[in-house]
Amino acid sequence: MIKSLKLSGVATAAILAAGAVSAQEADCPIKVGVLHSLSGTMAISETTLKDTMLMLIEKQNEAGGLLGCELEAVVKDPASDWPLFAEKARELISNDEVDVTFGSWTSASRKAVLPVLEELNALYFYPVQYEGEESSKNVFYTGAAPNQQAIPATDYFLEELGVEKFALLGTDYVYPRTTNNILESYLESKGIAEEDIFVNYTPFGHSDWSTIVSDVVALGEDGKQVGVISTINGDANIGFYKELAAQGVSADDIPVVAFSVGEEELSGLDTSNLVGHLAAWNYFMTADTPENEEFIAQWHEFIGDDSRVTNDPMEAHYIGFNMWVNAVEAAGTTDVDAVREAMWGQEFPNLTGGTAVMGTNHHLSKPVLIGEIREDGMFDIISETDPVPGDAWTDFLPESAPLKSDWQELECGMYNTETETCVQIKSNY
Repeated sequence: MIKSLKLSGVATAAILAAGAVSAQEADCPIKVGVLHSLSGTMAISETTLKDTMLMLIEKQNEAGGLLGCELEAVVKDPASDWPLFAEKARELISNDEVDVTFGSWTSASRKAVLPVLEELNALYFYPVQYEGEESSKNVFYTGAAPNQQAIPATDYFLEELGVEKFALLGTDYVYPRTTNNILESYLESKGIAEEDIFVNYTPFGHSDWSTIVSDVVALGEDGKQVGVISTINGDANIGFYKELAAQGVSADDIPVVAFSVGEEELSGLDTSNLVGHLAAWNYFMTADTPENEEFIAQWHEFIGDDSRVTNDPMEAHYIGFNMWVNAVEAAGTTDVDAVREAMWGQEFPNLTGGTAVMGTNHHLSKPVLIGEIREDGMFDIISETDPVPGDAWTDFLPESAPLKSDWQELECGMYNTETETCVQIKSNY
């Protein structure tokens, strides 16, 4: 009787083991959502990010996949339509049952997706510089926060170029407006008078820049050095830089530092008249490291075109994807909560050298680079900082200064250090 029970136990264990294998197979392939605009005004920037994700997924499959499964990309085109981002995110999570999603460029599209992510408890990796003032437990921000791009670039203008008057030119949506609010406060704290700060916003796809460029030129009529900080996004940049050239504005006259213009955006332009203008990112294609050389070679092989460039958001996806892979392996599952916890403290080499580290505020620690445009559309790296931890809440807005994000110890993305309370768990949409 006892022997019979033991045999039954072994048989039961075998059945359970077989069931576990079947369940693992049933979870294959592991689905990766890719949510980038392949049409509309942002396609100029986002199509390459879709291709980057396909390359990373292909390389991971060649290396053996993940947890014994192949990875499968599920691609959606939200067509530069912010509400459509939310709709497509819901399709990816609820219908396609993806395990993670990599997507968005604009903050408008990211904020459209946020309530869906938090409702359905899904993971999202966002690869582009942004305005901060946010920390969702469902998002990992692999692009720059303002203290990793906007503030260091402004310091470069003040300290290295002696800029005394600032034109803050942006596309009319949340990222430029919030970033410029931070920069206005920061500049005033540095002694720049309010009347020496010119702020202007234009719609997506704006093309007639003649009046705005003329207004910027007029700022310098008193002989003070003028500088432009550009948060212009998408294909509107083409018209802006063309108008600068048309009005004979060189980088020596009025330097421009851009936060949304990289190698990809310049690849379609005649850059001969843009030489000397600047961009601030955490990565440039010209970074001279073995890791970057290998990444560029892989990209050219995958895309089949040696003339295709690499850029900062591509590196952000590269870091974010590899951290996610390592977190899944560490957790032994694609379960969202387990992977989120395994992401804290993840480290992965930057393509520019050094190591990116994921903080418990879901922001990376990364170096800040200033690049100067060359005639070939590439950037000479003229300034590089030590790694800077991304700050979800700026120190330069009074309402944000007391706030911090810590999803590990405080379990809160918006913790008020003065009142020692969690203001809210879900994000401000």
